[in-house]
Amino acid sequence: MAYDYAPFPYVAPPGLRTPEPRHPVAIAGAGPIGLSMAIDLAQRGVPSVVLDDNNVVSVGSRAICWAKRSLEIFDRLGLGERMLAKGVTWKVGRLFHGDSPVYAFDLLPDEGHKYPAFINLQQYYVEQYLVERAQQFPDLIDLRFLNTVTDHADHGDHVRIDIDTPDGSYTLDADYYLACDGAGSPTRKRMNLAFEGQTFEEHFLIVDVEMERSPFATDTPERWFWFAPPFHPGQSALLHRQPDNIYRIDLQLGPDTDPKVEATEEKVIPRIKAIVGDTPFRLDWMSVYKFRCAKLDRFVHGRVIFVGDSAHVVSPFGARGGNGGIQDVDNLGWKLAAVLHGDAGHSLLESYDEERGTAASENILHSTRATNFMTPKSPVEALFRDATLDLAHRHPFARRLINSGRLSQPCVLSRASLQTPGDAPVPPGTPLIDAPLIGPEGDTWLVSEIPGRFALMRCGPDPIPDIDGLARMGIGHGADYPCFDDPAGLAAARYGTDHLYLLRPDGHVCAVFASDDAEPIRAALARAMGRQP
Repeated sequence: MAYDYAPFPYVAPPGLRTPEPRHPVAIAGAGPIGLSMAIDLAQRGVPSVVLDDNNVVSVGSRAICWAKRSLEIFDRLGLGERMLAKGVTWKVGRLFHGDSPVYAFDLLPDEGHKYPAFINLQQYYVEQYLVERAQQFPDLIDLRFLNTVTDHADHGDHVRIDIDTPDGSYTLDADYYLACDGAGSPTRKRMNLAFEGQTFEEHFLIVDVEMERSPFATDTPERWFWFAPPFHPGQSALLHRQPDNIYRIDLQLGPDTDPKVEATEEKVIPRIKAIVGDTPFRLDWMSVYKFRCAKLDRFVHGRVIFVGDSAHVVSPFGARGGNGGIQDVDNLGWKLAAVLHGDAGHSLLESYDEERGTAASENILHSTRATNFMTPKSPVEALFRDATLDLAHRHPFARRLINSGRLSQPCVLSRASLQTPGDAPVPPGTPLIDAPLIGPEGDTWLVSEIPGRFALMRCGPDPIPDIDGLARMGIGHGADYPCFDDPAGLAAARYGTDHLYLLRPDGHVCAVFASDDAEPIRAALARAMGRQP
């Protein structure tokens, strides 16, 4: 295969020899979500132990499309720029019906952002980078490979976890246990929690193909999606370019497919030749899958918290799975740190359930609609789909109805309980919109300068009041706190100059003020910390 799947070292854990002191956080799963969770907590001074039943990164490209919002979160975790340098940048999606292009859409038409709409980067690289980043926190992140969680019990003030290793079994206690153990979550199954949603019977073939010369070359990489292409009649197909001359091809196969038959070179090679013609290629990885859209009713169960695919799963069309999980991490990290540091009560964690539960429902809605459009379940749905595609060749209004996956966007939290309602160019509940800045050390970006704790931010000439030790960030003026120039005027254009913004540690706006009166700011801060019903 194109990637060298070198195993990570196994080290016998101390719990095999002697009882371990209680850990603040235990994380089950060293995939992108569990590792990101550990790094986020480490940056906030919270130690964790990460338990994984494997000792290599995920085999195959798996999650490859990383959205702008996720890249901004990865930037805060210390690996966004590395991912950007390796990944394939794209922002244009192109749709075909048969062999005819129908239309193209631009996911980030405006300039002035550090990160693009999307990059394509194989999951194995993301996991490798995360492991290497986690290893930079030896005193705060305890990575334990080949440590399989076999049981857990919530005792009210802590969770006791049973773990199996190549050298035997042991037990450890943790204040909180985070289940980042994937779509098949053993934690969820042990707790017998309902995972409700819709299972789609259609099978899809996913193939990573290595080609030094591609018949799909464009000036800039694009996402290509076909409805009923001539090389795959009556079905759909999807193409993404990845690093290392690897191309991801997804082919719809239908509900009656035998995965064991289809995931063979004898079946796959003729399918790829039908697409690429005489272009030389090599199969790097392949799999046949079907999927479901489902979620837990609650993500927080006492001291056990579900994050990522263990809490919610969606179809792969729209890149909402991995990106949704990374936003879970961004939402939970600061809240759990505040609870463990004694700055907030356990009730603050209920807002993680509220906010990310809403986001998961939104992702599932978009994902289900896309899948139903791609794979009609009734003659009426098929008639609508076919008519829409036919009309889209000639009429722009129909193009907006084509659904090949509404691509990942951050969830807006305007109606969630932590936000104070208000009106502004960037309203409460919205994640920060990036802009180029100039700081004391030269060119920078707004998303790279977010303090990572509650902060007041203002664009324009007016200073920012000093209230209760809140961090301050000024744009367009100088003072005795971090201030930045706005060379292109984009920050002022996007945020206005008449508003004072209260930012959450995850970069969401939680309140906006027209004056510097301290009392409304204190009230909004208390609400954002879960201290107000």
